[in-house]
Amino acid sequence: MSIEVLVPNLPESVSDATLITWHKQPGDTVIKNENLVDLETDKVVLEVPAPESGILGKILKNDGAIVVGGDVLALLEPQAIQLPSGQTVKTPPEPEDDESDIPLSPSVRRLIAENALNPSLIKGSGKDGRLTKTDVLDYLHKKTLQEAQLIIPASKVEIPLDTPLAKGGAESPPLMKKDTEDRGISNLRPEQRVPMTRLRAKVAERLLQAQQNAAMLTTFNEVNMQNVIDLRNQYKARFEQKHHVKLGFMSFFVKASIEALKRFPAINASIDDNDIIYHGYYDIGIAVSTERGLIVPVLRDADQLDFAGIEQSIVDFGAKTKAGTLTYDDLKGGTFTITNGGIFGSMLSTPILNPPQCAILGMHAIKERPVVENGQIVIRPIMYLALSYDHRLVDGREAVQFLVTIKECLEAPAHLLLNI
Repeated sequence: MSIEVLVPNLPESVSDATLITWHKQPGDTVIKNENLVDLETDKVVLEVPAPESGILGKILKNDGAIVVGGDVLALLEPQAIQLPSGQTVKTPPEPEDDESDIPLSPSVRRLIAENALNPSLIKGSGKDGRLTKTDVLDYLHKKTLQEAQLIIPASKVEIPLDTPLAKGGAESPPLMKKDTEDRGISNLRPEQRVPMTRLRAKVAERLLQAQQNAAMLTTFNEVNMQNVIDLRNQYKARFEQKHHVKLGFMSFFVKASIEALKRFPAINASIDDNDIIYHGYYDIGIAVSTERGLIVPVLRDADQLDFAGIEQSIVDFGAKTKAGTLTYDDLKGGTFTITNGGIFGSMLSTPILNPPQCAILGMHAIKERPVVENGQIVIRPIMYLALSYDHRLVDGREAVQFLVTIKECLEAPAHLLLNI
């Protein structure tokens, strides 16, 4: 009797999913819990494991299909196979090429599937020849350049050999090869139309929602990072030795934000129709840019974490993001968000709200700037801060004082350590 391969139950906030790619084809042997197919939702990519060992039968939903929880994706024919433990299992057929022998991470598999590539043609630079995301992106870049060169004509102009132009005479300058190439490239006007990924479409929807449904304003301030930098340089070696994680700047900003949120609870609130929901906990979202788009993993009960706990959580989120293993629990909720455009070199920006939250803090690049201290001009490492907020719930006075509180906590880190 055939076994149905079903779409797993989706969270309440997700109505459907898009089938990205099948990793098995009809007739292939599969092992129980082996990943059969990837489903892309608005937030994460879900892997659908085989419910039992056997032979994959008929596939009912093809790549690109929109599915909902409980839909039947394929039929699996149970069959005895020989496992190492002595159980009987059918050995899978030998592949025609070595494509299946190349280990692929979820993020690499997505790139391979989206661009219809053969991984056996790409040279891996990872451990034991493992393909990395950079390997695939480099391969795509080279492939694009090669295709562009095929489009550009080899010669745009034919010049008689006996003319002064061809001989490089004085009547006109010689026609250089680079000139013809530049002219050919300048005439090339390629276009490519691709559908939005589910994540990109959801990001677009939420950002447009934030613009249309909130009275969004932004207030700015600057912070002298000298004391934080000195404290970090003094203790980062001992911190890493004890906690086995590096001491970064984000933990200082999370701690400073929590202190400010405690003083101004309206900024930790959200609007639900005509009601205001004041959250008695501090779930801090950390915006992360990925190849699929912007995601915001959430530090749960961040006020109960110490500096090491915050830094370790951020490292874990980074590892999950690269491996494509973030879950819904990692992304849902959040009462306040921090985004760091400084890692890309941004000097100043106006971050956009992450609905239904009513505020978001934007960090930027640290630059040495002249400032006045005690009547003297000195050079200090300065960062510009931006706080975007929903004016329907947060008054300008609260927003400004909130940002000033963060500034004070960072310029005097003892406030964070002594809780004063």
